[in-house]
Amino acid sequence: MTDRAQIVLSNPGMRQKAHRWIEQAPPHTRLDFKGPQRTVEQSDRMWAMLTDIATQATLNGRKWTTDQWKVIFLHELGREAQFIPSLDGKFIPYGQSSSDLSIKEMSDLIESMFAFGAEHGIQWNDPKMRESQEQGS
Repeated sequence: MTDRAQIVLSNPGMRQKAHRWIEQAPPHTRLDFKGPQRTVEQSDRMWAMLTDIATQATLNGRKWTTDQWKVIFLHELGREAQFIPSLDGKFIPYGQSSSDLSIKEMSDLIESMFAFGAEHGIQWNDPKMRESQEQGS
């Protein structure tokens, strides 16, 4: 096994492999458990919502891109924002990916975005979101 490895417990064979890895792991090896990874549907909904927010909302009097809004909402959910120096001496964000979110974490992110949208009069273009918005009114 390498220094880093990931396994998805998708069937009995993968569970057996995980057991072997645990038995063979050296002392002090760290083990993390995460819920199932977010779905493609959740990702699609997040980007649709971010597009609606980016085109309709401002924060501190300024428009932001979908990527910037994503970082804002990830921070709202407690994801740590780090900035590292770039080769030209400027600072760039690091570690703000949504691809490793669990289904629950992504659900919480979408719920946070929906609440923001309700507070700021965002009109959702996704028909499912519009339906939820109309039912909430």
